[in-house]
Amino acid sequence: MTTLVNGQHQDSLAVSDRGLQYGDGVWETILVSFYKPILLEEHLQRLKKGCEALNLQGLDESLLRNEINHLIKNTQSAILKIIITRGSGGRGYSYHGLHSPTRILSLHDIPPDIQYYRDNGICVQYCKIPLSHHPTLSGFKHLNRLEQVLVRNELLDNHQEGIVCDTDGYVIEGTMSNIFLIRDNVVITPLLDQCGIKGIMRAYIISLLDKKNIDLIERQVSIEDIWSADALFFSNSVIGLWPVKKLNDTTFRFKSDNFPANTIDYLQQNIKKLEIQHS
Repeated sequence: MTTLVNGQHQDSLAVSDRGLQYGDGVWETILVSFYKPILLEEHLQRLKKGCEALNLQGLDESLLRNEINHLIKNTQSAILKIIITRGSGGRGYSYHGLHSPTRILSLHDIPPDIQYYRDNGICVQYCKIPLSHHPTLSGFKHLNRLEQVLVRNELLDNHQEGIVCDTDGYVIEGTMSNIFLIRDNVVITPLLDQCGIKGIMRAYIISLLDKKNIDLIERQVSIEDIWSADALFFSNSVIGLWPVKKLNDTTFRFKSDNFPANTIDYLQQNIKKLEIQHS
């Protein structure tokens, strides 16, 4: 792992940093493919929205961009993680007077099995721990991730993702990704106005569906909706799109010639084009 902290090659952080003390900050995970960060502008826009929601001030975007370019130089493929914390401060929750955020950039290897699961599908289970509602913190990636840590570690060894619900019992997302279902030639994805992350790949998939005039609905999704779906898939900026082949003991088909299969194939092809467009 290669790391920059405030532009310096180091892998340590002051113990007074509020990212460590309180999870006071935001982050993004970006796929680097053929030497370019994919959907960088969209990621930076969400990063800024997160900073605005937290009233996290002082981020120099031009400096951040320069550090991104420096870190990924000569990198053909990797995962770029960006963390912005409010910086170091004294004891206590108040951030009054703090305007010098900490910038942490790191490069990570891409897991070798991503393409395998794109081609062959994944096994999925339900997670028991629910997500709490907090509209102010919904949509973007803040550093308070204990709910995701707990649900991710519910997964059995032979399951690649889990379905996570909110405290009202509605389906929200996966442990690390957004969820879509296809039923009666319509694509449905959960409405994320109370909790959950509005993924950059989620937005890209929605735009692809719109270009193809495929009906897309954002609404509350129940467990019953999942069981009645013709197909399911998950997405994020690193995995792209993973179709579901099995949920508990129920098998989903995604390689036949029906509408769900055609839609998933169309999305996968265009995500692949996005990843190689700079080659």
